[in-house]
Amino acid sequence: MGSSRCEKRFVVALLVLLLFAFVNSRGSAFTHKKKVQMREKVRKMFYHAYDNYMAHAFPHDELKPLTKTFTDSLSELGNLNLEYLPQNYNGSALSLIESLSSLIVLGNFTEFERGVIWLSENLTFDVDARVNLFECNIRVLGGLISAHILASENKSLFTNSLYDERLLHLAQDLGQRFLPAFETPTGLPYALINLKHGVIENETTETSTSGCGSLILEMGALSRLTGDSRFERAALRALRKLWSMRSSLNLLGTTLNVLTGEWIEYSSGIGAGVDSFYEYLMKAYILFGRDEYWDMFHSAYLAVQKYFRHGPWYHEADMRSGKATYWQLTSLQAFWPGLQTLVGDISAANLSHREFFYVWKKYGVLPERYLLEHATLHPTEKYYPLRPEFAESTYYLYQATKDPWYLEVGESIISSLNNHTKVDGGFASVRDVSTMKHEDHQHSFFLSETCKYLYLLYDDSFLAGRNFVFTTEGHPLPVRSLWHERLPMTYNPSNWTSSFKDDTKATRVSALESQVCPEMIYGSKVESACHVPDLRVNHRCTSDAECGIDSTNCRKRTCSAASYCGLWPFVH
Repeated sequence: MGSSRCEKRFVVALLVLLLFAFVNSRGSAFTHKKKVQMREKVRKMFYHAYDNYMAHAFPHDELKPLTKTFTDSLSELGNLNLEYLPQNYNGSALSLIESLSSLIVLGNFTEFERGVIWLSENLTFDVDARVNLFECNIRVLGGLISAHILASENKSLFTNSLYDERLLHLAQDLGQRFLPAFETPTGLPYALINLKHGVIENETTETSTSGCGSLILEMGALSRLTGDSRFERAALRALRKLWSMRSSLNLLGTTLNVLTGEWIEYSSGIGAGVDSFYEYLMKAYILFGRDEYWDMFHSAYLAVQKYFRHGPWYHEADMRSGKATYWQLTSLQAFWPGLQTLVGDISAANLSHREFFYVWKKYGVLPERYLLEHATLHPTEKYYPLRPEFAESTYYLYQATKDPWYLEVGESIISSLNNHTKVDGGFASVRDVSTMKHEDHQHSFFLSETCKYLYLLYDDSFLAGRNFVFTTEGHPLPVRSLWHERLPMTYNPSNWTSSFKDDTKATRVSALESQVCPEMIYGSKVESACHVPDLRVNHRCTSDAECGIDSTNCRKRTCSAASYCGLWPFVH
């Protein structure tokens, strides 16, 4: 028995060595020189987009790269009353705000300082503009808070003036203008808010799960920085109310009524309308250390794996029954492998990431929707607006594994963006991935996220010696012990998952339950963050207690009449 195990280990080790030799022989391993070359390609991409924005669209919100004009996208989400705008108002300089942290990542403090000074002297939110609360929160508030922290850390580098925390003052002013949106019977905020007048009469009461459940990072950080607890309290109250609306399966819908707290759309998944809700539960736990966030995430993550996952794909399902509704991939789902990497669920993350890469290679970029049942494009949503989620997950997986294959994926992304979206005036969105026809829009998140994650994939020196949480818009927030309600406990074998009372019985839980990475528990047998192996390697059992948790869908395995653990159907 012992020699057989040794032989198996030897064979595995030999296969690993042969695979390593094969990878090296085909020249796919990235050298330092190659990584520098790729980094510089990304740098050129960023400045091609940024310089064109500054030349043709600044200080308006975003660039139209085909016509070299501008769009004030934030205010165009609602209504803009020109009569009440300041005479010198030309937009919120959204793309500049979104670029500030990227400039620091790229090491360009001079341009960062210029941007900070301009915003400090010119930006105002005292405008009659109706904006989307969620978008304004993640793009503008998050950008200002992150830039303020980076400016404060680098005060000694300012050459033209001293940094006087003006960005924080702007962020606080904006946060105060958000607060009327939360004045509802449920505490769930309106989706739209007028920056000058608050909630307008007969405002729509419909919002999304992401729209009211993805505010806690920015507003929590604002409270920590200003000492004004109102921002975090409002965001947390909304998050708690939203979580209380979950079904008995721990699933949530996509859209809801903020006045009644009733669901409008019961079908949901991990894509549009819900995505950042899951992301912010995990990241809020990392940033603030409150167990409440982890408890919500833990339950929500298990529910996703149980009811949405089908092999490497994630379909949508009805929150009430868990039954599948729409079998489709959406480009926003591509963030999920990155989130799974934060949990330590690398195997599951890699599996989904490879499927996204398959679709990317099939079309050259990632279409907005892809019909899984028919393996074809959605008939109308064929566009690609320069989204960053796939690059983001590629970055996280490389950081976790250091597998050079992810560097090759990054190279493919960079090549596709340059070949299919680069134009003389910047980078254009793709209207139809089957024809690669362009759309005249360079979204600000191309500067704040897409280029940033690709750059960090090849040069992560910005992160050296520091821990950051990236918001859903790619703005870095530092993990500070002063912001934590408690410091994370140090895990060691004494508080891992198994406590054996005798040789046959054990109380066993998953890595997710224990808040540790899967590789730290159960040795090499564990396959995912929710996986609990069966008690015996031959899967024999005498009761359900000796069966574990399935690694692919996180469902409890049971003991059959034939005394084998498995996912057996219930017999009534």
